[in-house]
Amino acid sequence: MNLQKTPQGSGSGFIWDRKGHIVTNFHVIQKADEVSVTLADNSTWKATYVGFAPSKDLAVLKINAPSEQLRPIKVGASTDLQVGQTVLAIGNPFGLDQTLTIGIISGLGREIISVTGRSIRNVIQTDAAINPGNSGGPLLDSSGLLIGMNTAIYSSSHVYAGIGYAVPVDLVSRFVPQLIRYGVIQIPSLNFTGVDDFLTRRLRLNNLLPRDSHGVMVRNVIPGGAADLAGLEAIRLDNKGNLVLGDLIMQVDQMPISDANDLLDALEAHKVGDEVTLIVLRNNQKIKLSTKLQEWKNEQ
Repeated sequence: MNLQKTPQGSGSGFIWDRKGHIVTNFHVIQKADEVSVTLADNSTWKATYVGFAPSKDLAVLKINAPSEQLRPIKVGASTDLQVGQTVLAIGNPFGLDQTLTIGIISGLGREIISVTGRSIRNVIQTDAAINPGNSGGPLLDSSGLLIGMNTAIYSSSHVYAGIGYAVPVDLVSRFVPQLIRYGVIQIPSLNFTGVDDFLTRRLRLNNLLPRDSHGVMVRNVIPGGAADLAGLEAIRLDNKGNLVLGDLIMQVDQMPISDANDLLDALEAHKVGDEVTLIVLRNNQKIKLSTKLQEWKNEQ
C-alpha cells in the first residue's frame, strides 16, 4: 500500500483496523493538501485526516473502503527485540509499489529528531534498504508481525546508505488509539511553562546555578495546575525588585531530568491522575514535592 500525497511525492503506510484507519508518518502528509491511499489490490481511495502527533512523527488517516478489502496488520512488540534478528521492510521507495527489502536489526535504543525538534527515543536501526517513499511503511519481524514503522534514513545523499530507522511498534501501539479517539495524543502535564534549555545552561555557566545541577526551570505556573498545587515556584521578583530564579525540576519519581525532552519522557510514562514525586532545586537546596498529573490546560 502506498500513500500518494501530491504529484511530487509519495510515502507508505499500513492498515490498522477494518474501519479503514491507516497509519503513516506525519512528515509523509505534512505538506499535503489531499492524500489518497492505494491498496495492494491497486484500488485508490481518498483519505481524510484523523489525527496527528508531529512530535512522534505519527499520523492516522481514514479511508471508506469496504471492510472485506482491508487486512489490518498483525501487531507485535518491540520490547524484546535483539540486534541481529531478521527484519523485513515494506514500502513504496521511489514510487515502486509493494517493494520488500530484507535485513537485520543493526542497533537498538537509537534517537532521531522529529519535525518539531523533539527527540524520538528507542528507535530501531536496520540495514534493510529504506529509501525515500519507504517512510510510514511497516518494519516486520520474520513472523510478519509489525515491530516498527520505517521513518528515516541516515545518508548525506538522502538515499540508502546501510542505515535506516524505524519508530518502535510499542510507541505506535500506545499513541495510535489516542489519535483515533481524540485526534491528538493525551500527554499528562504538570501545567507549567519552562525556561528554554539553552538559557538554563547559560545560568549554570554564569554561576547563577550550581555547575553540577541539571533539570528544567519553572518559568510560569498555570493557576490551579499540577505544578501550582505541588507548590512549585516560578521566576519572580522579590520585594526589593530582585529576580528570583524558579524551581529547577531535577527528578520525576526515579527518573533524573536533564532537559525538556527528559521531562516529557518522564511524563509520558504516566497517565492523567497519576501521582508523581518531584525533586526540585530551590535556593540551592533540594526539596521533595508531590502532585497529581493533569491534562494540559493550554492557558497562561
